[in-house]
Amino acid sequence: MADREAVLRAVGISKVFLEGGRQFPVLEDVSLDLAVGEIVSLEGRSGSGKTTLLSVLGCILTPSSGSLVIEGQLADSARPEVLAAIRRRSIGFIFQQFNLFQALTCLENVEYALNLKGFKGAAAHKEALRLIEAVDLTDHAEFLPQDISGGQKQRVAIARALAGRSPVLLADEPTANLDSVTADGILRLFRQLVREEGRALLIVTHDRQVNSIADHTLSIRDGRLCSGQSE
Repeated sequence: MADREAVLRAVGISKVFLEGGRQFPVLEDVSLDLAVGEIVSLEGRSGSGKTTLLSVLGCILTPSSGSLVIEGQLADSARPEVLAAIRRRSIGFIFQQFNLFQALTCLENVEYALNLKGFKGAAAHKEALRLIEAVDLTDHAEFLPQDISGGQKQRVAIARALAGRSPVLLADEPTANLDSVTADGILRLFRQLVREEGRALLIVTHDRQVNSIADHTLSIRDGRLCSGQSE
């Protein structure tokens, strides 16, 4: 893939799980780059290795072999506390189920994410307001998650992922729970924010609609990457 200021680079990543004394390879020789201002979509059937790859790239799982570099820092063999620091500084996650705190307002959900990344007090509040405005939810800033729509919840989740100006965004099926019209709005928002905020976005998806905003489309089959759409 393109070498355009890669903020994340994975080279030859493999992942093997051990269970009952047996080895189960899930990823094999996966290489990809994510560049600033770029959106990459990753398709694949259930069990193809999508979620495992997302977890490795997000420094949740460590690879069995290969190299992972995020913002110039080697992450494939780092200690747990170093990986946690890389996640806080460099990575924003957007989950399929939103994962919002139900007792916190939209604004407070974003502000809490900023607190975890080291932003405190008035600075965190001001930045949370900016992010809520960026996803066009200013009028719903004080609403609880139970009082907003699925598309609005996803917008809060996006604002939260942007917290701390993390350059790498990893999205797991972000349109799966949305109708086609709402999903289209979310995808257009992704395209806008990636360009304006200077982020790199990888979207793991079953939704072919995602390809409309992607700079590159990859598919994964039996733990191996290939260009183009999956069958």
